[in-house]
Amino acid sequence: MQDFEGKVAVITGAASGIGEALAQYASGIGMKLVLADLDLDRLDALRERLVAAGTETVSVVTDVADDTQVERLAQESLSAFGCVDLLFNNAGVLLTGPSWGCSLEDWQKVLGVNLWGVIHGIRRFVPLMLAQGTPAHIVNTASMAGLIAAPLNGPYTVSKQGVVALSETLHYELAAQQAPVKVSVVCPGPVATTIADSAQSHRSGKTDQERAFETMLRQGIAAGMSPDELAGQVFAAIREEQFWVLPHDAYREPLQRRTESLLTGRDPEFRWATF
Repeated sequence: MQDFEGKVAVITGAASGIGEALAQYASGIGMKLVLADLDLDRLDALRERLVAAGTETVSVVTDVADDTQVERLAQESLSAFGCVDLLFNNAGVLLTGPSWGCSLEDWQKVLGVNLWGVIHGIRRFVPLMLAQGTPAHIVNTASMAGLIAAPLNGPYTVSKQGVVALSETLHYELAAQQAPVKVSVVCPGPVATTIADSAQSHRSGKTDQERAFETMLRQGIAAGMSPDELAGQVFAAIREEQFWVLPHDAYREPLQRRTESLLTGRDPEFRWATF
């Protein structure tokens, strides 16, 4: 997709972080926007800013973990603009802790938003895009955790590796029928957002190692790439119809190390210094 002027983008998790940056970038190149998020106040504030800037924008409060709400999002997108050209399955939450120590509620929350949110988005929007018969693009926000596992990050890692697998599968399926719908999966390292506050577990008895990991994670996120810079890279990938979007070159070495572990049969090795 090369021409974005007047095209329609649907963005989940739009009220902050990467989603907000994607919305602002899309607004700047003349797109019409459907913004989805659970945070009504921030969602309305963003919509008002974009409308004031001259962007046709609607907002739909949406819990992407709920298929009925995602179905409503799709219908309201069509009602507002008649089509959907870009879908950003971007909503995400983060929660840390040992895999056995995270509660069932913790697992359900993270998988519900991060993985089921993408599943619902694909089920509800891909048929619409195929029926349109025009060029369209789906961008799924995964993470470097979708390619490299880390300790104390089980629910998030499982969800993001699921997003990568689903994205690749969708890419193959659409290519097999020569559909005009393309797919990208975004696997960034740290991006300076508030995701570390998105799904806090109040589990007691955290170990010193867990607390140290949380501190390191927060510091890494705070010092990460700006969401605006990432948004620019994502739209560049859409223009090039590029599937893999790997914004952080520093993670290519641990990714190569993991691949070599697979190919040689060596046990995987995690190095805190590269996380």
